[in-house]
Amino acid sequence: MPANVIELLQELIRIPSVNPDGDPGTPHVGEGQIAEFIAAFLRNLGAEVTLTEILPGRPNVVARFPSDRSDKARLLLAPHTDTVSVGGMTIDPFDGGLRDEKIWGRGASDTKGSLAAMLWALGESRDLLASRSCEIWFAGLMGEEACLHGSRALAASERFDFVIVGEPTGLQVVNATKGSAWLTLRTRGRAVHASAPELGENALYKMADVLRCIRDEIAPSLATFRHPALGSPTISAGTIRGGTKSNIVPDACEAAVDIRTIPGQNLDPVFERLRAASAGLEIESWQAQPMFTEPEHPVIHALERSGAGLATAAWFCDAASFAERGVPAVALGPGSIAQAHTKDEFLAVADLEAGVAFFKRFLREI
Repeated sequence: MPANVIELLQELIRIPSVNPDGDPGTPHVGEGQIAEFIAAFLRNLGAEVTLTEILPGRPNVVARFPSDRSDKARLLLAPHTDTVSVGGMTIDPFDGGLRDEKIWGRGASDTKGSLAAMLWALGESRDLLASRSCEIWFAGLMGEEACLHGSRALAASERFDFVIVGEPTGLQVVNATKGSAWLTLRTRGRAVHASAPELGENALYKMADVLRCIRDEIAPSLATFRHPALGSPTISAGTIRGGTKSNIVPDACEAAVDIRTIPGQNLDPVFERLRAASAGLEIESWQAQPMFTEPEHPVIHALERSGAGLATAAWFCDAASFAERGVPAVALGPGSIAQAHTKDEFLAVADLEAGVAFFKRFLREI
């Protein structure tokens, strides 16, 4: 067992748990090894632990701490165990070194810092947990960095009454986040020799019409909508791929588009405008809904009494999976989102220790 929370975070960073979607930048992907480590840690604290494989080799680890009553509301602490790609990092992503009062490596901020702080606070509060007003659960969720697979599976299979998702929020309670729609757009053409382009159909040109529509029409239109806490929805084209060679008119093109949504927003008009920009446009979408939890919720008041303030965020996280099913959820944890996904990711020791102290106060407060 680690001797302190610093050593715990170092151990977590040294276990690669990179999300395999996209280009992970390493062959060491998946959350299996870190889930086993967390399970052992939780069992040592006296929790009942299960590992459930959500995708091959990629489990959720879920723990319930024994309670003195069976009729209590269920409170879930739920950081995710996966990290983004390590490609392009300027430090060893799995070093976990302690330098300049900072712990370095992929996931230090997003979100193994929250993971370590929550686990250590549970360990130091273990004698109190059975008597809390809520039954305490913990989940290390796989797959947050792409499609929220772990949280969606857990939200569908277990009932909770409040969820605190671990994210680097500077120990502020993020009770409202934008949603997200990830679109894959495809145009089709007809390939011919580039010496006679008039005989074919250029899929790149068709996609250019779509991208021009996004920039000049859809983005300005979205800016006219506004949520009092979250601001306006946004749209951004992120990648484009098409064609095989300069002397062949391309017969296919694909682009990825990111939309950040606000509560009450209907995306149907956006889809209709995209299809109008290019006949035959194919749209594949994945969506996470916006999240909003009433600030008057009793658990939020307990978090405020423990020292947290309220905040909102433009990003989305696992909290959305629970909110979609009507479960009040927030995001909260040590560190700053500004350090997340960076080439030299770190978490300050002072922030990590502040996270432990905060969650210990909260566990006493409830």
